[in-house]
Amino acid sequence: MTNVALKITNHNKHIAQTPDIKSRYSVEDKKKIADAARDFESLLTSMMLKSMTQTTGGLFGKEGFGGDYFDSMFETQIASYMSKSKSFGVSDQIFRKLTGEELSKFRMEIAQKPALKQPVKVEKITDNAKSISPSIGSLNRLDKYKDLISGASKKYGIDEKIIKSVILTESAANPRAVSKANAKGLMQLMDGTAKEMGVKNSFDPRQNIEGGVKYLAKMFDSYKGDIQLALAAYNAGPGNVNKYNGIPPFKETKNYITRVLGYMNYLDG
Repeated sequence: MTNVALKITNHNKHIAQTPDIKSRYSVEDKKKIADAARDFESLLTSMMLKSMTQTTGGLFGKEGFGGDYFDSMFETQIASYMSKSKSFGVSDQIFRKLTGEELSKFRMEIAQKPALKQPVKVEKITDNAKSISPSIGSLNRLDKYKDLISGASKKYGIDEKIIKSVILTESAANPRAVSKANAKGLMQLMDGTAKEMGVKNSFDPRQNIEGGVKYLAKMFDSYKGDIQLALAAYNAGPGNVNKYNGIPPFKETKNYITRVLGYMNYLDG
């Protein structure tokens, strides 16, 4: 086996200055670049370990059992561990050189980004629900938020028709709406719900739709996809749904479900 002696005084010398460029790579491409950069740092670390231990005859000494075989195996494992945990920063520099982004921030974004779900498909809710026509004004207002609704639909797996119908029912697509109970915005978030969903400004359409759909998805998860129970919980609270073991006997909640389903049938038509 050939020993490779390395003389390194400044391992960042040739890559310290990295330009701020706009990345041309997709998320999947950047994942591959990150893995390749880490593997390169692991290989470099392994070579450094070999260079450092060559005077002692390797990690296990000249008389050690297994000789070069175990030396190479353990050097590779140690180098891999070091590059993953206590990095020298080589992989970070390579990643920034190629993408113009910080590797640590990219990894954090990937870790925090929820996986996209397939939207719950709602073909025909119920034949008993009559189609309800929203006002032209509310439909025009709703159209302003179609991109936000589409994004939230893909992110949380809730059919766009459900989101639109809830918004029409809750606020008639008025982002400044405030109820008697102090629910706010397009999806009428109570302050406690908004805080729970990470919404800082309920009158910001982007935050309101994000928080409202996130909460609606939580209700769908709680009631195993049952749309009527999920809507009842969104309107009256999951505590009341659990208390009555079904749709609460509240006229407001029953009318709410009927209206949402009616708007859905209208949008579906």
